[in-house]
Amino acid sequence: MSEITPPRIEGRVEVRDGRKLGFAEFGPPDGRPIVWLHGTPGARKQIPEDARLAAEEVGVRFVGVDRPGTGLSTSHLYGSILEFTDDLRILIDELGFGDLAVIGLSGGGPYALAAGHAMPDRVKAVGVLGGVAPTRGEDAIGGGLVSVATRFAPLIPPFRVPLGLTLGLVVATLIPVGRPALEVYARFSPPGDREVFAREEIKAMFINDLTDTRGRLRAPIDDVILFTRDWGFRLQDVTPPVKWWHGDADHIVPLAHGQHCVERLPNAELFVRPGESHLGGFGAAEEVLETILAAWDQKPAKETAV
Repeated sequence: MSEITPPRIEGRVEVRDGRKLGFAEFGPPDGRPIVWLHGTPGARKQIPEDARLAAEEVGVRFVGVDRPGTGLSTSHLYGSILEFTDDLRILIDELGFGDLAVIGLSGGGPYALAAGHAMPDRVKAVGVLGGVAPTRGEDAIGGGLVSVATRFAPLIPPFRVPLGLTLGLVVATLIPVGRPALEVYARFSPPGDREVFAREEIKAMFINDLTDTRGRLRAPIDDVILFTRDWGFRLQDVTPPVKWWHGDADHIVPLAHGQHCVERLPNAELFVRPGESHLGGFGAAEEVLETILAAWDQKPAKETAV
């Protein structure tokens, strides 16, 4: 099994109502903080090895955060994606962050945008890798895997607990045969994703990350519930710079969704990954980090007097 860089530190922070959020840190403790929000499913260690190594080189303190219901985090269903930022703010305060950047992968994308909306004075840049687009309200767009879930949206909340338990049991069953299971999944994936899964360090990351969910996978079910609701904010109100990467062969979240969101965000830039699918962002880790830090350092344009 390929060796991957372990977290420098892991732990839990108490947030509202006595609940806890789990986190894992990579990179130097005095580095610039970047919060990494995992995909659906996922947990705090779903950070590619290239990003972990680059963090050491450029002085970045990466913090992966478990969403409620996976890893070390207490299960909890928010009323909207925006409500997550109340807990995130407590976590980053406890970790001593001032300014920071946020990166969201796939299902973590909406939460990263929510952080930019809720804390525009602190979030200096937002990165989104193949992010999910809204399914409700004026920012909504159809198509893609998440839009299928909107048809069953009223049926999911009453069964979130048994669905989460079932998903956890399935993953727990697959963990002993994790590598062959990933290879089978890759065989039925688009060419771009097959290339990603061919990398030993990516396989190791996914196995390590899912092993650490401890069979607790309510978070993906809760993600789907929240994706099919109003997010609690409008894309036009996310003011920090947003850098968005998207594969043009994405079979889960179509490129059109990325284009749709970037058009509505007031300060956003789209980077299309030719020939890559949903996991293409893992292959762009160093580019993502470099671009996010450059956006962080860029001085906001001053208004000129008329």
